[in-house]
Amino acid sequence: GTMAIASFAYVAVASSVGHGEAGAFAGAVGGACLGFIWWNAYPAAIFMGDTGSLALGAALASMAVLTRTELLLLVIGGVYVAEAMSDVIQVAYFKLTGKRVFRMAPIHHHFELKGVPEPKIVVRFWIVAAFLAALGFAAL
Repeated sequence: GTMAIASFAYVAVASSVGHGEAGAFAGAVGGACLGFIWWNAYPAAIFMGDTGSLALGAALASMAVLTRTELLLLVIGGVYVAEAMSDVIQVAYFKLTGKRVFRMAPIHHHFELKGVPEPKIVVRFWIVAAFLAALGFAAL
């Protein structure tokens, strides 16, 4: 879901900066993600592995490089930045103090352990991703 949102944001970014080929690539990746969501929606029938998620991350990075908007990726991919930073914060804080900031990292597991239902976490992450995608496009 978040990858589909980020990919479709890059369709708009690529179109506005004159890189139609990158936009077509972004649209294809976004469409593939929407097809995957059909089977991965709660309760999931299939799950994405490391190979798929790493390939999608590389695809998103490629979109940023092809459109020369690498810094914009930090905004459009803000959900991924937050997930990664929650790990960094958790480990650094634990090494310094012996205590944890979150119940579990990455941050979506923290919300699960606090009792937030998984579908609610997913939809809220999609909302945040859509807001950040719009913000990133507006910042262009």
